Amino acid sequence: MIAVALLALPAVAQKYACVNTDYVLRSIPDYGSAQKRLDKYVADWQKELADKAAELDEMRADFEQESYLLPDNLKKRRQEEIRAKEQEIRDLQRQRFGAGGDLDRKRAELMKPIQDRVYNTIERVAQEKNYAFVFDKSASATLLYASKKYDISDEVLELLGYKPGAATEQQQKDDKAQEKGKKPTNPEMRQPANERVSRNVMPPMGAVKNK
Repeated sequence: MIAVALLALPAVAQKYACVNTDYVLRSIPDYGSAQKRLDKYVADWQKELADKAAELDEMRADFEQESYLLPDNLKKRRQEEIRAKEQEIRDLQRQRFGAGGDLDRKRAELMKPIQDRVYNTIERVAQEKNYAFVFDKSASATLLYASKKYDISDEVLELLGYKPGAATEQQQKDDKAQEKGKKPTNPEMRQPANERVSRNVMPPMGAVKNK
C-alpha cells in the first residue's frame, strides 16, 4: 500500500543546467599559463627521448659496421649494450608518459587546482539555483542540445572573478590572424583538443547533484 501511494504522487519537477568547461577553462589566464608550463615539460621530455633514440641508432649503426670484425665475446657485449639502451628508453618513456608517470603528476600539480576551483564553483551555482543536474557540454561530452538560457558557464566565470566571453574574443582574434596569414596570438587554442599531448581539460563531470 505504501509503495502504491508513493507512485501515485505527482512527479516533482527538476531543474537542469549545462556548462561548457572547455570555454570556462580557456577564459582563465592561470589555466593558459599552466598549460604552457606543462607543454614545456612535455617538449623537454620528448627531446630527452629523441636524444636517447639517436644514441641507440648510432650504437646499432656502429655495431652493424664493425660486427664482422669483432670476436664473439665483444660482439655479445655490444649486443647486450644495445638491448640495455633499448630497455632504458622504454623505461624512460613509461616514467615520463606512462600511467601515473611524470606527465600525470605534473598535470595534477599544475592543472587540478584550477579544475577543482571550477568544479566547486559549478557545484555552488547548482546548489544556489537548486539544479538537480548540471551537464558538461564541452567537446568531450555527449550533450546533443542545450538551450542557452540554461547555460551557466558565464555565471560560473563571474563567480570565479573572470570576464565572460574572453575566450571567445581571443578565438575571434586568432581566426582573423589566421585569415591574414599571421601566427595566432595563442597557438595552443588553435590546436584541436584531442591533439594536445598535455592538455588536461576536465573530464566529463556527468552530473553535479545537490548535497
